[in-house]
Amino acid sequence: MWMNGGWGWMPWGWIFPLIFLVLMVVFMVFMMRGGMCGGSHKTSGSAETPRETLDRRYARGEITREEYQQMRKDLEG
Repeated sequence: MWMNGGWGWMPWGWIFPLIFLVLMVVFMVFMMRGGMCGGSHKTSGSAETPRETLDRRYARGEITREEYQQMRKDLEG
């Protein structure tokens, strides 16, 4: 009635949980990389341009207006 006394499936019984685990890891990596959001939004790891960095520093008050203007000239020329 059962193949090999009912133990015929056991040598292959580990394959389905392994496939499920691999699929779960792939899904989690996909989600963490912004796969469902289209990747159009900025993440913390995305590179920002020097101008954006300069604007951010000026907005936070890390540099003065004169420093901002000089650095902006340096970036443009």
